[in-house]
Amino acid sequence: MKEQWIAFQTLVRKEIIRILRIWTQTLLPPLVTQALYFIIFGKFIGSQVKAIHGVSYMSFIVPGIVMMAVINSAYGNVVSSFFGAKFQRNIEEMLVAPMKEWVIVAGFICGGIIRGLVVGALVFLMSCFFTHPTVYQISIVMVFMILTAAVFSLAALINGIFARNFDEVAIFQNFILVPLIYLGGVFYSILSLPPTWQNFSKLNPLLYMVNGFRYGFFGFSDVSVPFSTALLIVLTVVLWQVNIWLLKKGIGIKN
Repeated sequence: MKEQWIAFQTLVRKEIIRILRIWTQTLLPPLVTQALYFIIFGKFIGSQVKAIHGVSYMSFIVPGIVMMAVINSAYGNVVSSFFGAKFQRNIEEMLVAPMKEWVIVAGFICGGIIRGLVVGALVFLMSCFFTHPTVYQISIVMVFMILTAAVFSLAALINGIFARNFDEVAIFQNFILVPLIYLGGVFYSILSLPPTWQNFSKLNPLLYMVNGFRYGFFGFSDVSVPFSTALLIVLTVVLWQVNIWLLKKGIGIKN
């Protein structure tokens, strides 16, 4: 067990060093992108939008924009790091070494969670220049940040396992993740939609992540917070098991 712990620490340290070494690619771009969202949606468009649940539009979009940064950072960190290791044949060294599959998964996932939390915190601090966000319940905020970062880190690992080239790395992020984010209630409340579209929106798992996170800030949500929490836990467990199984089978690696 001691050897597994050392292996885990080494892998996490490698991920942290990677994040800090190329901080101009891992930490700076999300701040620039999210600042543009605050300026365009918050200042220019938000000034024409009435308050939602008694909260100004600028403040309303803060949790969604922070969550967007967390998701993209966690996902991007894991998929790029794992695919890079697979491309350079480093992952094969891990598989033949006395490292359990769960150690490999946990190491990469922790790297994604750490980057997601750091970027999320930086974006939140940046939002203070545009508005005065409040925090209703910090424990809810942290639970949803960590679980969401874990879910998308695990999803990114699956993408990295199956990807055969750099183009396939970007397919999921560009054609599935981005639409889900924009249709997940980041910039609007689904209560403003017709009933049919409200029901359609509830099929989007990101809706529950964003709204649960927003509840931690303002104390209101368009969907059930306990259900949102349970959904994230289930997704985490399922994706964890899928990744363990894929690594044990060597799918996408041994081929």
